[in-house]
Amino acid sequence: MRCSIVALFAMLVLVGVAAQAEEPAGAGAAPLQHYVYFGVERERIAEKSFLEHPGIAGAQLKYTWPELEPERDVYNLDLVRRDLQFLDQHGKRLFIQVQDVSFDESIVNVPAYLLADPAFHGGVARQYLSADDDGAEPVAEGWVARRWDPAVRARFVRLLGALAQAFDGRIEGINLPETSIGFSGRNPEGYTHEAYYESVKALMTEAGKAFARGRVIMYANFMPGEELPEADRGYLRGVYEHADRIGVGVGGPDFLPNRWWQRQHSYPLIAARAEGTVAGLAVQWGNLDDRDRRTGKQIAVQDLVAYARDPLHLNYIFWGTQEPYYSRDVLPFLRALADEGVEPKN
Repeated sequence: MRCSIVALFAMLVLVGVAAQAEEPAGAGAAPLQHYVYFGVERERIAEKSFLEHPGIAGAQLKYTWPELEPERDVYNLDLVRRDLQFLDQHGKRLFIQVQDVSFDESIVNVPAYLLADPAFHGGVARQYLSADDDGAEPVAEGWVARRWDPAVRARFVRLLGALAQAFDGRIEGINLPETSIGFSGRNPEGYTHEAYYESVKALMTEAGKAFARGRVIMYANFMPGEELPEADRGYLRGVYEHADRIGVGVGGPDFLPNRWWQRQHSYPLIAARAEGTVAGLAVQWGNLDDRDRRTGKQIAVQDLVAYARDPLHLNYIFWGTQEPYYSRDVLPFLRALADEGVEPKN
């Protein structure tokens, strides 16, 4: 009897070791979850193709700062509450994105009181698209909240606190807008690259404190003032190191594994993140149009999922709804994965 027990124990140990060997390394050992990024088209969560899809865990929805705080200290959380209730009823999870930036000159995504009160130094700054090599003047490209301004950041942190008080533990998570901003040398008053770097870390810290039970993902794709690998001032690496220290997730918009720029910046940092640090990338408009510059081959849904599993070990993919890819490619592929109960690996 004793020999049989010993043999059984040894067999179980071997099985356990084999199972561990099949697990991907790093934080990506957790199952990869698929969400649909509807953005501000929040009414689309009622679509049957989404609600009845077994391979989709939930929706990523975008809410702008002025929508959520139309007046100072007056929070319109019913927007989120309504969507959350609907998704809960249909067994789907909610991931929210709070937007304080725009890429349209006609849209300012901060509350009006920030613009009017001189304590906030204008509340926003105009972004500029970098000049071309031919010396053309920089082009205005929307507005971004003065994140580096302590007074403005304190108001955004207060909004996060209100959201956390209402929804932490009830939603899957929250992601903060991308770190990439640009002024093409026309830096606004009070801005420095170092001040911005410190402000990003401070915002991550406060968001992590507020959402103690839900996921927090910082969309850390690029940092102004550096270009990797040549001009590495430690800003982007520092953001990822800070995320590992405080338990905040990382990721970004635009899932473009064929692009040199992404491969030199956020992707190696995502792949090398600490055990337990979650990560997610958004497949946004134009991503599934992308082609490999070397081969001319267009990226496919299965390519993105395979790259998400290895080398990035992602926890989340947020799929955009660009047609024809969403209906023709994304939904059928995710259904096939759900039917098989497996994820592809490289």
